[in-house]
Amino acid sequence: MSEIPFNRPYTTGTEFGYLAEAIENAHLSGNGPFARRCAAWLEEHVGSSRALLTHSCTGALEMAAILADVGPGDEVIMPSFTFVSTANAFVLRGATPVFVDIREDTLNIDEHALAAAVTPSTRAICVVHYAGVACAMDEIATIAADAGVPVIEDAAQGILSTYRGRPLGSLGTLAALSFHETKNVHCGEGGALLVNDPSLIDRAEVIHEKGTDRRRFLRGQVDKYTWVDVGSSFLLSDVNCAFLWGQLEHASEITCRRLEIWETYHAALAELESRGVLRRPIVPPECSHNAHMYYVLLETGDARDRVIDQLAHREINAVFHYAPLHDSAAGRRYARAAGPLPVTEAAAERLVRLPLWPEMADADVEQVVEALTATLSFGPAHR
Repeated sequence: MSEIPFNRPYTTGTEFGYLAEAIENAHLSGNGPFARRCAAWLEEHVGSSRALLTHSCTGALEMAAILADVGPGDEVIMPSFTFVSTANAFVLRGATPVFVDIREDTLNIDEHALAAAVTPSTRAICVVHYAGVACAMDEIATIAADAGVPVIEDAAQGILSTYRGRPLGSLGTLAALSFHETKNVHCGEGGALLVNDPSLIDRAEVIHEKGTDRRRFLRGQVDKYTWVDVGSSFLLSDVNCAFLWGQLEHASEITCRRLEIWETYHAALAELESRGVLRRPIVPPECSHNAHMYYVLLETGDARDRVIDQLAHREINAVFHYAPLHDSAAGRRYARAAGPLPVTEAAAERLVRLPLWPEMADADVEQVVEALTATLSFGPAHR
């Protein structure tokens, strides 16, 4: 029995040649030839007006917060069931994250809880497409329009997923993608800001280039570049972009293999769900997902801890996911909850993510399922 890691960063084999090409190009910093290739791919496949490669999804979210003019006294509505970067991006601007609960089916932000959380201080709504499954974007867009605020998509997990046929990342005013090594396509560390409102492109380019109009200078629009706005060092090096290009070229095949593994898990765990010892992921019919992760919800937190421990004894690395932000020290200091968050708390207590990576063999999946079944053999039907 071999060890099964939770994730193993995948390489297509073409990355190494592109890395050599990047070195030969003698342009290793940001906004180089490979950055332009990657940006063009994202603009074509997502449909955004502009894609800007960033050092991380965190950086992309920070850019989005600046572009949305979020500042002290403002509030940004978001789920508590997310990574800290979603909240930090707005806290850094002096704003207050306002947490609302998530849906029981998708674990995405509950669109029915949004309207009640809107106040005169609301500056934006930030949604998180959990596990690459889309939020209810039509309803959310209506609420945002009524409030007169933009929607920002944290689509860190959402590349090549869709909502009603539209790619995630194209549905809000702004969106952020992640290319961290745990994501479907990656470059170790990286991200992208997707700009869907053309009126924000010029300022986004300035913020991206440390607050300067360097892009205009390179296009010959000004005779020198200078500091014109706030910004920071958000660019992704062309070395990382070269690696990412080798991934993007094969993004469809990577997604197909991940979906095969996801479907194998889903079919194999149906019997355990019928026994009531776990709940499988739910994907609404209007959503197509990218198999970013496969998770199960167990009956209790104790059951979750027991499963993770027992799988570890069998050399299978399964993990829990987010610790709710509203219950963290920083969450209590910098944010507030719009009301009780029972679904968030229950999901965080009961969720287990199972190993899933493109080179995972069918035998590996079978081994995980067998171990999980053995650990849960004393479920409700056997008490």
